[in-house]
Parts: sequence; structure tokens; C-alpha cells
Amino acid sequence: MQPIYQLADPAQGKVLRTPPQPYAFGDHTPAETRALVDRMKRAMHAAQGIGLSANQIGLPWQVFVGQIASAQGKPKFYAVFNPKVTWKSDDVSPFEEGCLSIPGVYGMVERSEKIVLEGQDKNGKPLKIKAWGLLARMFQHEVDHLSGVVFTDKAKNVRPIIE
Repeated sequence: MQPIYQLADPAQGKVLRTPPQPYAFGDHTPAETRALVDRMKRAMHAAQGIGLSANQIGLPWQVFVGQIASAQGKPKFYAVFNPKVTWKSDDVSPFEEGCLSIPGVYGMVERSEKIVLEGQDKNGKPLKIKAWGLLARMFQHEVDHLSGVVFTDKAKNVRPIIE
């Protein structure tokens, strides 16, 4: 299993706090890009997460993967390279979040309810996704990671969950 970087580890925390570089498709073969997406997807699933940014596994690129069930209940997988939130609704809502890089800790984070995310797909083609609900929240969480921001920077009522 691919280890997930932890904020509590000083060296790994430094990686998590450093924004990675844009993913340059010309520097990678299509097979290398597909292997990267597959590696990240496996790591996210193994950790039982719904999203994972490249810097959470020590990779220096602006890319994240995520998987959320559609309205029909089927899992929809996303791999977004060089993502940017280009529009946010003024309507925000609080929701409890956690993070694979800060295990066992949760907090209430206010995020925009609707967003537009732009970036590139695994083939380097431009993409634009209108998102709301949990999908919009996951996209914002992962874009924050790629900016060196973790959810506890924005959260209120941060606390450990005791099982």
C-alpha cells in the first residue's frame, strides 16, 4: 500500500504544505500518466478515502483523484490535472470533514455549495465541471491540498474522533 503523508511528521508535513508544480504532459508519456492515475486511485481506495492529492503521497504535481457516488448511486471517478476553482457560489454551508493526512481528526468546514472546477483530464484535454454538494466539497478540499492548505486551517471545532 502506498503510504499517505501525515501532517504530524515534520518532513511529510513540509511536503503537504508546499504547493506542487503544474503537471507538464509533455514531460510524461501517456502510459506514465495512466500509471500515475492508477497509483493514486489504488492509494485512495486502500486508505478508504474519497479524494487524494498527489502531494499526499509525496508526488510533486498538481493532480488529484476522487470518487463520489452519482445521484443514481454509481461511483464516479475523477482525475483532474492542474485544477483551479474558477467560480464559487456565495452560498456556503458547514460540514464535518476529515483528511487522510490527519487521521482521526474532524472539524466543521464552511465551503461554497456550488463551484466550477477547471483543469485537464488524463489526456491533457481541458475539462470544466460544475459541481455541488459533496462533489464540490471534495474538489475544494483537494484543490486546497494542492495549495499547501489542509482542512484544519479552515475548520472550527477540530477534535479527535474516539471509536
